[in-house]
Amino acid sequence: MEQLLDAALFSSTLRVVTPILLAALGGAICSRVGLFNVALEGFVLVGAFSGIVGNYLFGNVWLAVLFAVLCVMLFSLIFGYLSINLNANPIVVGISLNFLATGMTTFLLRAIFNVKGAYYDNEMVGLPKWEIPLIKDIPWVGDVISGQSPLVYLAFILMFVLQFYLFKTVSGFRLRSVGENPVAAKSIGIKVRKHQYSAVLACGVLCGLAGAQLSLGQVTMFTEGMTAGRGFIALVATMLGQANPFGVMASSLLFGFMDAFGIRLQGLAIPSHFTQMLPYIVTLIAMFFFKDRSYMQDALKAGGSSR
Repeated sequence: MEQLLDAALFSSTLRVVTPILLAALGGAICSRVGLFNVALEGFVLVGAFSGIVGNYLFGNVWLAVLFAVLCVMLFSLIFGYLSINLNANPIVVGISLNFLATGMTTFLLRAIFNVKGAYYDNEMVGLPKWEIPLIKDIPWVGDVISGQSPLVYLAFILMFVLQFYLFKTVSGFRLRSVGENPVAAKSIGIKVRKHQYSAVLACGVLCGLAGAQLSLGQVTMFTEGMTAGRGFIALVATMLGQANPFGVMASSLLFGFMDAFGIRLQGLAIPSHFTQMLPYIVTLIAMFFFKDRSYMQDALKAGGSSR
């Protein structure tokens, strides 16, 4: 058991949880303005593909991350325009964008790289690993925390920033009021659409970072459908965490740990088909026990009341 729950497992958990946490924080922002964003899976997939394309075009990993963020922001505007301006059902829009992202990345993979299934270049440089002074010398703690990619640390920093912004700033109160009661918010001069678009774009930024971490921070390659449901797990993490950044982090860590634990179990000759099911089984169990406690349900009702 000690060999299973060693520092390497928890270090792997931090790497695995980062895309989920970033996407879940994006979903939390959208839910706070009354938008049920089911398109997180597609957003992260576009970010992962754009990160590889950016690295291929510019030869610089930081420009690649920026390129991924910009591409997902543009992609998120489709969701924003259809859901906000045209009053389309955000669930239908989100599902459609997930299919669009899958088809588009598959097509562009063949059009740009002339390959099917996956693209990998051994000369491509991924995100660096940062060794943290002093902390890296602490037994066990240094092995877990130090040596991660910058986006891992950024994800947790953004969680604290978002927590402070939503609950300690005037702008955060206004954004939350848009989701809780858009009619009342509009009556006191708050620009509902402006805040909704800001939330959608912020979600695009976070999902772009999530995709970049997935394709540049872990494996430095892209495969068709490489998100493998992480966007949907992030959506569940948002619901389970009640769209509260601290709660989202806790639920994301749970799913990330189960994913990393499942990978570890593969080394014990346990069938990979079983271990790959673990994070999704935990997701279903979480949805069952917390089905009536989702902030997302209230946010969806509030958003629908403004239409």
